[in-house]
Amino acid sequence: MTRNSTTPRLAALGLLAALLTLGSASLWAQPVYRIVGPDGRVTFSDKAPPATAGKSTTLDADAAGPASGGPALPYELQQVAAKYPVTLYTGDHCGPCGSGRAMLTSRGVPFTERTVTSAQDADALQRLSGDNTLPLLTIGGQQLKGYSDTEWNQFLNAAGYPKTSQLPASYHNPPAAPLVAVQKQPRATSAANDAAREPSAAPAAHPAPDRSAVDNPAGIRF
Repeated sequence: MTRNSTTPRLAALGLLAALLTLGSASLWAQPVYRIVGPDGRVTFSDKAPPATAGKSTTLDADAAGPASGGPALPYELQQVAAKYPVTLYTGDHCGPCGSGRAMLTSRGVPFTERTVTSAQDADALQRLSGDNTLPLLTIGGQQLKGYSDTEWNQFLNAAGYPKTSQLPASYHNPPAAPLVAVQKQPRATSAANDAAREPSAAPAAHPAPDRSAVDNPAGIRF
């Protein structure tokens, strides 16, 4: 009697496919965290940030819209934007910066814009990229210095961004914000100002003149 080994093999393959499907489902069910750092930079991670890392919001894989709010992104575009977030760093009076912004907008790439206008911004950009070249485009962890239509499109294609816009008609990217968030510091008070605010001490009372010798020439004591 010949034993048929096809049925056990098919059963094993079916079990493997089921396990892969369950694993994939649990992977997509993991939340994605949108982390805003102390310098205003936005990053995405599948790991919850520590309490001191900065403000964070959760972007679920099945969320109704982008982390910045507004109309929902198409599902595939939402996944790409969560995995490879795009940030554009720009400066004042920068023609290539405007060209890069227009290119991302026309292609329908959701992105965050950070402006470099102050000395603190320039220092942060230097630490981030190693120089002060603008524009700077980051796609996930990849940095592209200077504007190049061909290069930017190549990297966006590799990341999986659609070649034509799939954004809802009413979608708007978040407004541009400084690279370094401006925080108002309390005005320092000098010791001199503190002293000026303190009430002045009352003048020392002078003792009354001793008139005992005049009024009591006999030196009588009680």
